[in-house]
Amino acid sequence: MSFTLGIDFGTTNTVVALAGAGGAAELVRFPAPEGELFAFRSCLSFHAGDKPNDRAIAAGPWAIEAYVEDPAETRFIQSFKSFAASESFSETQVLGRRYRFEDLLSTFLLKLRAYADAGMAELPDRVIVGRPVTFAGGAPKESLALTRYETAFARLGFSEILYAYEPVGAAFFFARELDHDATVLVGDFGGGTSDFSIIRFERPRHGEGAGEIRAIPLGRSGVGVAGDAFDYRIIDNLVSPALGKGSSYMSFGKTLPIPNRYYSTFARWDQLALMRASRDMREIRALEREATEPEKIARLVEVLDENYGYQLYRSVSRLKEALSADEAADFVFEAGSIALKGGVKRATFEGWIAPELALIERAVDEALANANLAPESVDRIFLTGGSSLVPAVRAIFHRRFDPARIETGAELESIASGLALMGRERDLSHWTMRA
Repeated sequence: MSFTLGIDFGTTNTVVALAGAGGAAELVRFPAPEGELFAFRSCLSFHAGDKPNDRAIAAGPWAIEAYVEDPAETRFIQSFKSFAASESFSETQVLGRRYRFEDLLSTFLLKLRAYADAGMAELPDRVIVGRPVTFAGGAPKESLALTRYETAFARLGFSEILYAYEPVGAAFFFARELDHDATVLVGDFGGGTSDFSIIRFERPRHGEGAGEIRAIPLGRSGVGVAGDAFDYRIIDNLVSPALGKGSSYMSFGKTLPIPNRYYSTFARWDQLALMRASRDMREIRALEREATEPEKIARLVEVLDENYGYQLYRSVSRLKEALSADEAADFVFEAGSIALKGGVKRATFEGWIAPELALIERAVDEALANANLAPESVDRIFLTGGSSLVPAVRAIFHRRFDPARIETGAELESIASGLALMGRERDLSHWTMRA
């Protein structure tokens, strides 16, 4: 076929781009319930049917819609990219059927293709897939992740599956505009990982390949924290205290702290509904009678009983976006009888995410050390991904580099578009690898 395909399978969103023989890459779009979109949520839902072994499977916004409608009867799975390199994750049971990671990924990809309709009706033999510099997890095994990817993408019918580092895909997207040789640092901030690559771009003026972009990798690093961790810090510091975290209850005449473990589940909104049938939920209901601030525990019970997790995280996302633009913003979460409101200063939010910022800052320095470069030797800095818009994240780069050299834009589309455009290159070995 005369076009190339790039897929940026992300922890939070997946973006697909197509590039023909010339011109810009085009993003595949999806006619979703809330309007056309190109950033497709990386999630699945499984709903049991009326007959044995019958199950309805949805992906992306349709999966979220199905889960919010009927959480008790729906198994919802998101952020499963985080387990790609985990040896401890072998499989999960979903409505009586075993799913390995590659089964979840291929199921997701097949549904994504179906929702794209004509946008992915025909596929080329080759696909270029983005991969993180460092896979998420405590002891990630890269070879395991790529083997799982290979199996899943092969099920779509691709005969040639190539991989490129996600920041390299973004670098290629930006580097097309370079009119001179340059050393470039790309920072890619996803939902689960923050990855950095330093690349030397050159355009030979004479001989074979004259005028083509050539890339020489100089250094890279990554860390398993990004936007999802920022969201949880807001929940933990702003919302959980209003739901009883840090308060007390009375037991046999003694004042005891409410267990913190009840609030760890808030790291993932889709896990909240699972607490309703747990032992912890029975304890929480009992604590409402014994709590020194029972109104807070009552709110916690309502959030869990009524499955307000998705609404809560949407409020958190709105706050984070507002604080990227303004020095202060209002947090507003209203659902049922619950109304949580309050002003948050950007400086306060930055204090909450200080541990994650330190890890990201260290990873940037590691990339420079790996490349054996001083900051002033980097000609351009390209930042991509939603969290690159957080001022405290941008400040990490402003402290090290001339702000005039820093460029952003196309935060969600640059990786997939760069991967697709990369497929036009005469010699892909400069950019890609195999499993």
